[in-house]
Amino acid sequence: MTYQVTAPLLDACVLGILEKEDFYGYTLTQKVQEVIDISESTLYPVLRRLQKEGELTTYDSPVQGRNRRYYRITEAGKDKLKFYRDEWKSYKDGIDRLLSGKINVEFSFSANINKDKGGEDNE
Repeated sequence: MTYQVTAPLLDACVLGILEKEDFYGYTLTQKVQEVIDISESTLYPVLRRLQKEGELTTYDSPVQGRNRRYYRITEAGKDKLKFYRDEWKSYKDGIDRLLSGKINVEFSFSANINKDKGGEDNE
């Protein structure tokens, strides 16, 4: 991928995935990897940090004789996700304007600047 994935963006992606359904670490990593090129070793520290910040909680569930650790978004995580979505929309809208050349630039000086300085337009 050409663009760098920052920690807040990765946090937002994880929280967004977990908003609808709980996932265990491996499946969560696969979901993120469908869109972003990251390794499992990148995602697990993110999950631990989000858990430490109270935005995720975990629980274990036995599957085929082994426990899987599932991650669930908390109310604090939902609030953070809303914040990230608002920030992303604002950021994306600005980048879209830049890429499309639709930039509103307001000038704070007069178009008659030459007249004020006694320039050629002075009558």
